[in-house]
Amino acid sequence: MVPSPSPACSPTRYGRRGSGGVSSVLRVGLTGGVASGKSTVAKMLAGRGAVCLDADQVVAALYGPGQPGALIVAEVVGGEVLAGDGSVDRARLAARILEDAALRQRLEARVHPLVRAEIRAFFQRLAAAPTPPAVAVVEAALLVETGSYRDFDALVVVVSPLALRRQRALAAGWPAARFDGVVAAQASDEERRRVAQFVITNDGDLANLEGQVAALWERLLAQAAEQ
Repeated sequence: MVPSPSPACSPTRYGRRGSGGVSSVLRVGLTGGVASGKSTVAKMLAGRGAVCLDADQVVAALYGPGQPGALIVAEVVGGEVLAGDGSVDRARLAARILEDAALRQRLEARVHPLVRAEIRAFFQRLAAAPTPPAVAVVEAALLVETGSYRDFDALVVVVSPLALRRQRALAAGWPAARFDGVVAAQASDEERRRVAQFVITNDGDLANLEGQVAALWERLLAQAAEQ
């Protein structure tokens, strides 16, 4: 069941030009643990008209050859996690930072501000478009852990039983140790729930998930219309 938006959700307005005057793009953060199904939810929202950005793709671009993120990784972690072309080998990087929490935190403190800047630029581009969308969604794994969920007008959290998430991850080829390391480094579902405006429970079939997303979409549109 999708709960109503929290009254504490205070939107920052981005102008949306139209014959009815100025309204705003609703900025939605979408998060959840590894293998919770947040990417599937993002695709369902995109199919209903949301403009979506995957923060993992932002990170991938920042980790390209000669890009700021790759330079930071080389400085903080070391050149041994770079590929021959100077891009970040993300498998090597993950292996290093999952076994060293202090190193991971130092890296995140340098990289996450770059990601947040790219997300702000994404919303600004949408707001400047001739016909901005009503709803824009950013899918990101660490919105709660970094505190960047506060940058959004609404936070959607996808939750799923840990055993089911583990089953999905292993079926997708994840080593068990990597899955366990990522889970240990991320917030718990309970921590995510405490700051969410909307919760999607992904423990059934796709039809069940579609029904929850359809209800969520109507509530997001209603919230966007009120801004």
